[in-house]
Parts: sequence; C-alpha cells; structure tokens
Amino acid sequence: PANASHGHGHTVFLSDKEEVYRIPALHYDQDQKILLAFAEKRRTSNDASAEVLVMKTGALVKDEATLEISVKWSVSRNVVEKVHLGGFRPMNPCPVYEKTTKTLFLFFICVEGNVSEPWQRFWGVNKARLCYMTTRDAGQTWSSVTDLTVNFPQTKQWATFAVGPGHGLQTESGRLIVPAYAYVSRFPSCFCVSCFFAVSRAFCFYSDDKGATWQLGNTLDDKSVECEMAEVSDGKGTRYVYCNARNEGGYRVEAVSDNGGEDFLTLPPAEKLAETGGGCQGSVVSFPAQPGGSGANQEPRWLLYSHPTSQSTRVDLGVYLNKSPLDSCAWSNPWILNEGPSGYSDLAYLEGGWFACLMERGEASEIEQIACNVFSYIQVKKGIENISHSLKGLT
Repeated sequence: PANASHGHGHTVFLSDKEEVYRIPALHYDQDQKILLAFAEKRRTSNDASAEVLVMKTGALVKDEATLEISVKWSVSRNVVEKVHLGGFRPMNPCPVYEKTTKTLFLFFICVEGNVSEPWQRFWGVNKARLCYMTTRDAGQTWSSVTDLTVNFPQTKQWATFAVGPGHGLQTESGRLIVPAYAYVSRFPSCFCVSCFFAVSRAFCFYSDDKGATWQLGNTLDDKSVECEMAEVSDGKGTRYVYCNARNEGGYRVEAVSDNGGEDFLTLPPAEKLAETGGGCQGSVVSFPAQPGGSGANQEPRWLLYSHPTSQSTRVDLGVYLNKSPLDSCAWSNPWILNEGPSGYSDLAYLEGGWFACLMERGEASEIEQIACNVFSYIQVKKGIENISHSLKGLT
C-alpha cells in the first residue's frame, strides 16, 4: 500500500489457542532474493513454554506496473526443537550471515526445562546456554547444534543472559557480531547473587575468523537489555558499531564502539526514542545513504529503527530515520508502520532503497500474529515529512 501506516503487512505466523508465535528475527538472502523469517513457537504466551524455533522463506515479487514488492511465503518448518535438545528450550533467534563462505549462522539460547528468566535472576543461577546452527542453502538444510557455552566460563558468574533477539551483522572488515545482554552481578566476588544485585547490560559476541572461534566484548556501562547493532561511519572513513538497547522506561540506550564492539561509549539519551512502559525490544539496521540527502557532510550509511511509539503501552509501531548516526539528536519523528497493538520487530535492508519489517501485531493484543511489511525509503521519507508538517501545524 502507498500508505503503509494503514496496512498491517501480511501474516507470516498466526497464533491460536494451541500455539503462540513470538520473537521475530529476519534475514535477507541477497543471492536468492528471499527473506528468512524466524520465530519462537510456544504453547502459551509464557516465555517458559517455548518449544520450537520455526522458519519460513519468503520470495520477493515485484509488480512492474506499480513497482510495489510483495512476499510469497513458504510453509512453516521447524529448525530446532526442545525435544531434540535434551529438554532445553530454544529461544531468541538471532541470524548473522558470513559473506565469504555464504554461511548463515542462527544463534539462539537454550534454557533448561521450564526455568524462567525471573527465577534465574532471583537465585543467580544461569540455566541458559549459547548455541548456533548453520545453513549454506538458505535454510533448506541445517547443521547440527553447536554449544559454545563451555568456551565462556564467565556465563557461570551471570544470573542469566540471551542473544538479540533479531539479526546480527558482519562488518566491512569481516567481523561477525552477535548482539547479547547479560544480568551481571554488581559484586562479582559475591556468589549469593540475587535479582537485587544483578543488572542487565548489553554487549556482543564476535568472531574474526568467519565463525570458527568466538570472543566476548565488554558490556555497556549503562543498564541495558535486549539490543541490536549496526555498522555506521563518520563520513571520514572511520567505522563504528552502533548499539541500540532496550531500557526500563525513559529513553532507549544508544552506544557506539570504535573497536568493532569490544568496548562501547554510551551516547546522550535521544528524547525522540522513548522507551515503552517496562521496555520493549526494538530493531535497527544501517543502509546506504539515499539520493536527495541534505548537507555536504551526510553520512555514507544511515540508520532505520523500529519500535512501538507509545511511552506507556505496546502500540503503534513506528520507524525512525537518522542520517547522522553518531548524533543521538538527529533522529526523525516516527512514521507509523503498524497502527494498534505492536510488539517486537526485526528490520532487514533489502536493496535499492527497500526494507522489510517482521513484527508482532494484532487487533486486541500484539501477540496475535507475526506479520511482514515491505516498504521503501521513499515511503519512509514521505511519511516522516507528513508527520513533521502535521506537528508544525499544531504549534
């Protein structure tokens, strides 16, 4: 639709009384021109009832008359199941693509039995493990599960941790980055950690050898939860890893790293990026600067960010544009992509100024379905301009 704010996109995973789909993650395969959509399939809305990570592939279809892009989705497939993981439930899908070997890594955490995150935080006993699978044929076949937890003894000191959810990235230098967060004790020497002493902080796992071995970056200084990352540059050739993280009320946490995600410097809060209630996951993706950008010092890569726009409840998913990613004051007003109940989302940049957003949405509740909306930079630009004109008219 020309005005995507009134279109809800096309349903990809539909929840019912028997199963609930949550936690969308999205990857665009440039070679095959298809989208790979991932989600958790649960028995109920409860996090502890997750059982399977599912996947659909979506073929892009361009209407030559209208130039609109639609997606034709496959049937759903199970990628990894709790019953095959010794009773550990797979959660938080986080795909990251290695370009030279054409390998898609699907990272996720495995959590023991039905143990909840609040239980782990209260007792300070981490029951989560870091795992991944790979595919080289866009999800038709998958490797067995690799468990990396033993490589990171630090996880024993954490109350719990998770990756993403949503996509990771590969930087221009070839580094693979998997965004993550952990509940880390304020008092590392204290082994009787409880929820009162464990604070969530974002960080990343990274690999410089195409995913053969993985390292652990340092955490953000500020309290931060679920996060996504993107690579940006200052227009002078210096590249940065940008992090956008969930917060508990107030505003989103933004940070930048000049050493590929090993250390982060927190940016001043962007008042345009209000956090929703007790917090909600959001997505961020960088993309090439588009024609018609203003200013001589425009960035070679811009940012697009998606999140519910209300400060109180998960409604009205908006996309925000930033043409100067190192400036937290440079965010636009949001263009509303989905009116009504909206939750978690994941953005993918397709090419040629087109994007896809996989999002939780519904009529009465945001967990009724996961839908996909494909839209262009031109639509985003027009939508933001219309909102800015409306706001000027109110002042």
